[in-house]
Amino acid sequence: MPADPKPNPSPTPDSRFGQWNHWNVGYWLLAMLALLSVQTLWQGTRGVEVVPYSEFQKALADNKISEVVIGDTTFTAKLKSPENGKSVIVTNRVDPAVVAELSKYDIPYRRVVESTFLRDLTSWVAPALIFFGLWFFLIRRFANQQGLGGLMGVGKSRARTYVETDTGVSFADVAGVEEAKAELQEIVAFLRDPQGHSRLGARMPKGVLLIGPPGTGKTLLARAVAGEAGVPFFSISGSEFVEMFVGVGAARVRDLFEQARAQAPAIIFIDELDALGRARGAGGMIGGHDEREQTLNQLLVELDGFDSSGGLVLLAATNRPEILDPALLRAGRFDRQVLVDRPDKKGRLEILQVHARKLRLASGVELEQVAALTTGFSGADLANLCNEAALAATRRDAAEVTLADFTLAIERIVAGLEKKSRVLNPREREITAYHEMGHALVAIALPGTDRVHKISIIPRGIGALGYTIQRPTEDRFLMTRDELEHKIMVLLGGRAAEHVVYGHLSTGAADDLAKATDIARDMATRYGMVEELGYLAYDERAPTLLDPTGLGQPQHGLVASPETQQRIDEAVRAIVMDAFARARAILVERRDLLERCARELLAKETLDEAQLRALLDAAPAAA
Repeated sequence: MPADPKPNPSPTPDSRFGQWNHWNVGYWLLAMLALLSVQTLWQGTRGVEVVPYSEFQKALADNKISEVVIGDTTFTAKLKSPENGKSVIVTNRVDPAVVAELSKYDIPYRRVVESTFLRDLTSWVAPALIFFGLWFFLIRRFANQQGLGGLMGVGKSRARTYVETDTGVSFADVAGVEEAKAELQEIVAFLRDPQGHSRLGARMPKGVLLIGPPGTGKTLLARAVAGEAGVPFFSISGSEFVEMFVGVGAARVRDLFEQARAQAPAIIFIDELDALGRARGAGGMIGGHDEREQTLNQLLVELDGFDSSGGLVLLAATNRPEILDPALLRAGRFDRQVLVDRPDKKGRLEILQVHARKLRLASGVELEQVAALTTGFSGADLANLCNEAALAATRRDAAEVTLADFTLAIERIVAGLEKKSRVLNPREREITAYHEMGHALVAIALPGTDRVHKISIIPRGIGALGYTIQRPTEDRFLMTRDELEHKIMVLLGGRAAEHVVYGHLSTGAADDLAKATDIARDMATRYGMVEELGYLAYDERAPTLLDPTGLGQPQHGLVASPETQQRIDEAVRAIVMDAFARARAILVERRDLLERCARELLAKETLDEAQLRALLDAAPAAA
């Protein structure tokens, strides 16, 4: 039995607006055509014919006219007998002396005073109506595009309201952030039983600020709180408060809290709070801050004004807590700050298990291996990884998703898309093979370094001619000087291999040199790992809450004298050059292995961990 046809999906508001606009023009054209047709038909049914003034005089002389009506600009004459189906003729008034002729022919006539009020009114009002109609239409369309919702609603909050069934998210859908979930479960318990939790005098926190890097699940956690508590959930972004009109943001803050109070107990969630709560006076600009500061002041007033015992909780999320106004973060406003950090290996495994429910995995897939390969991935990155793995399996028409699909997805996310159209000449392929194998052999020779997972000379991304992927055995939070030096040696292993084999250098190590220099400079200026410089921090970069290492932050300069800066430069250069010399020594000692592995990489273009291990195990026998 055939399935019932699916109903047509309901059009979106934008599509309905476009269809209405299209049909509106069509209706106007049809209405104008119908009006012209009716006018023509009406004139025909009246039996009226417009004739020249000479014909009117001829009809008058031939005694064919029975009555004449004199208007301001026309003569309307009624014929004694119809001619050609017309019983009335109309002509323009030319000679006022025609009255004498009418008297001579003994024809009755009368004067009619035409009223021009309606015509004059139309001539003045119609253009004004057309102008204001077009103006209103354009302004309303602009308001809809800007999200203002009409001129009368610019001060209304545009928060999206959900109830328990609308969020569709519970704590079971959130993984990898167990500490944050435990903090928010207490909020849920307060919302469910406020009297029971206040029996000892405790009060529910007014505000909870979720702090964490992008993609770690802050918004998902907020929706899970609403889903678990079963209360209305008002969701809005911080950027939606500030508009082009002055005072709109403050009005929207008031309206949002009024709506939430009317439906209390409820949760207000403000995403990207830094767009609204940036510290006042920050930025160094003159003017332009008044509107945002007024909005922030109104938010501070509302936070002071509402009573949490009524069941109203404010949740907010940001990934830039260091720029928030201190008045916003004090106790009594945002009482609790919850860190939603990137997950560790156990958390990544739990997140992968949640997203893998929707996938058809092969029997041999170990998600623990995938979790080990994804150090530093956020929850959003892991969700994207699962989707990319499923797409990779779909592209090869597979029935299940395998570990190879996950590996391919990781390479796509980390290294970029394969550039199969970028064909390297044999010389460049050979240099790239030795370069990548230099990274791998130095990493294998050094203790405590991450295991080499895969080597490839297939170009990827924007400028990568090859890549070497290392798999950490565990999550690391501290590194010693030896480990940092080993990391620099691995980065310089590619350039060292080129120097050993060819005796010259290429531009392929530009990114490696930049990373190695950054690590060496941090060792000298931030970590106090150079004895000659002392245990001092010369870098004035202040580590942020979400990036304690400071990596990726802009360089502001060094707090040091010119002499000390010169010593720092010398120390950085010494660290890098010493690491290069040690990496080169390792490759000189293993020159035969480097040659053999590079030839194998040229032949296969890609070597995984097992293939590389087989080459290393066969090296003594070959020697």
